Amino acid sequence: MAKSTLSSQEVDDFMRMLEHPLHAELSALRALIMAVDSGIEEGIKWNAPSFFYRDYFATFNLRSTDKIQAIFHTGAKVKASATEGLEIDDPYGTMKWLAKDRCMLTLQDMADLEAKRESLESIIRQWIQQM
Repeated sequence: MAKSTLSSQEVDDFMRMLEHPLHAELSALRALIMAVDSGIEEGIKWNAPSFFYRDYFATFNLRSTDKIQAIFHTGAKVKASATEGLEIDDPYGTMKWLAKDRCMLTLQDMADLEAKRESLESIIRQWIQQM
């Protein structure tokens, strides 16, 4: 994956134009993800802000307008984790597993995001360590 395709400016522009009822919450989740590790980069992939660490690992689900959602995955290509699975400690049950290597993060609102901030940071760290 060529990192030259990644651009925070592209995400800034996208977010500026985004009309979404949970815009502030999505912006807060974006900032949280980017702050977890200096090696995380971002870009627009699959028509949404997506986050990269060795490969893409999370993409906002913008279709949901009443909850904050992001798909956590292991990139566009199938990897060993598709059959082996990932081990993620998720004490609040914020992740719904869609496959062994993919899950949906769901948060209700800004208060939910803030209450689970430390757990979310831990989940992201665990996820990128297994990339």
